[in-house]
Amino acid sequence: MASLDDNAKAREAILSRVRLALGKSDDDARARAAAEAYLLARPRGPIPAMRADVVARFIERAGHMESTVERIASRDEIPAAVARYLDGLALPAAIADQQAHVGVCWPEFADLDWPGARLAVEARPTLGNDRLGITGCFCAIAETGTLVLVPGPDMHTATALLPDTHVVILRAGDIVATMEDAFARVRAARPDLPRAINLISGPSRTGDIEQTIVLGAHGPYRVHILVVGGSR
Repeated sequence: MASLDDNAKAREAILSRVRLALGKSDDDARARAAAEAYLLARPRGPIPAMRADVVARFIERAGHMESTVERIASRDEIPAAVARYLDGLALPAAIADQQAHVGVCWPEFADLDWPGARLAVEARPTLGNDRLGITGCFCAIAETGTLVLVPGPDMHTATALLPDTHVVILRAGDIVATMEDAFARVRAARPDLPRAINLISGPSRTGDIEQTIVLGAHGPYRVHILVVGGSR
């Protein structure tokens, strides 16, 4: 099986051939500097008025997107909050049993006291049949109630997309006002832009059939957000 390093080298070789065919330079630093200068030289477009409390605005807009939100004071409260949320779901017994006892999380949450909350949560990538996926969040956008996930070696995108229930751990300080603010934060934190950025606005949905909205069509049926820290 090819390693991640081998895949990265193969990807770069392919992109180099594409740039050569298009007459583009391989000087990534120069191209990146030119792109940054282009962005900085142009003012932002019209931005809607935003209330000072971006956390309250995010919670309001996330609710409009059919997400549910709970605020907790500290990271240690996460397992109990997840258990409380699962206990409150009105699910058929067979599904509820699986939901409450099988879940996966990103490695950053492996140290939490999941057994103390009567939850069996494993820090591993989902195998596709897990009912609960728990992830972190790079940042969130108050204007639209949108979560921004940036994949990485220990930040598996599938954990947010495949399970029926997606629980998101969001630090209050990582909520920004607008999408422009979110992308500026990504550029500052990840100069070598990530291979993907996932924008999640509530559960998966479709209106393809008779314009009737159906949740969980292409991903989670439900998205629950735990906002950690900040005044409540």
